[in-house]
Amino acid sequence: MLKKHYFLVIILSFLLIFTGCVKEKAVHTVKEENLKETVASERIAEVKGDLKIHFIDVGQADSILIKNGESTMLIDAGNNGDADLVVNYLKNQGINQLDYVIGTHPHEDHIGGLDAVINNFDIGKVYMPKVTHTSKTFKDVITAIKKKGLKITNPTVGGIIPLGDAKGVILAPNSKEYKDYNDYSIVLKLTYGNTSFLFTGDAEGLSEKEMMRNGLDLSADVLKLGHHGSHSSTTIDFLNKVNPKYAVIMTEIGNDYGHPHKETMDKLKNKNIPVYRTDESGNIVATSDGNKISFNANQGDYNYGRDSKSKKTNTNKENTINILTAKAVTSIEEKNDMNKDEQGLIKGNINSKGEKIYHMPDGAYYKNVKAEVLFKTEKEAKEAGFRKSKR
Repeated sequence: MLKKHYFLVIILSFLLIFTGCVKEKAVHTVKEENLKETVASERIAEVKGDLKIHFIDVGQADSILIKNGESTMLIDAGNNGDADLVVNYLKNQGINQLDYVIGTHPHEDHIGGLDAVINNFDIGKVYMPKVTHTSKTFKDVITAIKKKGLKITNPTVGGIIPLGDAKGVILAPNSKEYKDYNDYSIVLKLTYGNTSFLFTGDAEGLSEKEMMRNGLDLSADVLKLGHHGSHSSTTIDFLNKVNPKYAVIMTEIGNDYGHPHKETMDKLKNKNIPVYRTDESGNIVATSDGNKISFNANQGDYNYGRDSKSKKTNTNKENTINILTAKAVTSIEEKNDMNKDEQGLIKGNINSKGEKIYHMPDGAYYKNVKAEVLFKTEKEAKEAGFRKSKR
């Protein structure tokens, strides 16, 4: 009986020692993992050179080039009529390949020139939300992707996109289905050293609410306002969460939507957030050295809608192209071809909200619009369900 008891004591002692070793090993492993995470974070903070964000002036549309050393990313590519403009701008910046191309959502003013970009450059990875569109614009992009042998990567919230020394994190979309295409917008936060940028596409209040509800880190030094400064985006709660030092608005003078809206500009003004606008400055380039951010353009005003007295005063010192000339040449060629073919000169197209609008040859947007259909008379356009552009 004594021997049996002695034997049990030995077994129990052995088990205790073994359990202690396992626990110690587990703690050691956790410490190692934590150390790895800490080291990784420190490495991200250690940056070399500059990060440059090019907010390309594509009028009432979005197109953003990001460069960090040899690493490159393009977020959106303007309207169909901006295809050559975007391609030429990229080539002018010495771009031969793009590591990442992001089509934030399938509206024409964001993916219009994406097929041309894919056709003209070596592309690493294409990100687009998991939603389709019936437009020819969307089909053209899908065709270009397939011809290049590429595949679409759908965004996953929390997904990491490394870009040189910068780190991108996907923050939206947070749901699988939305009533409005704008809320499918891919939202990306890019961190470079101690600075950060938030790119929101056309994400509206619903998507902003989801990001806040899910407890995502939205703080950023620079906020690219959603939906061209529309009142449907940049809710006050979202703006407070981001708490940006600077705001960038991508829009066009006298646009058909009255962007940026008064409600949005009042919020920025009340919080004393400096704003930079493509409708005032043309191409805008923000540069970060990892600690501070500078802009190549003058700070804009808080004017809104058609009351805005904005005039482009581009102080861009980067290598830029004359985008107005590029658009004018395209429109002249279009006009001459149409005259030769005896086709109508009235341009009809469908805007980002699905509205059918026709533009007269003397209209403010005529040169910047790529016709999806041509009409000989206004009566013909109206009978087809199109309304006249307000400018």
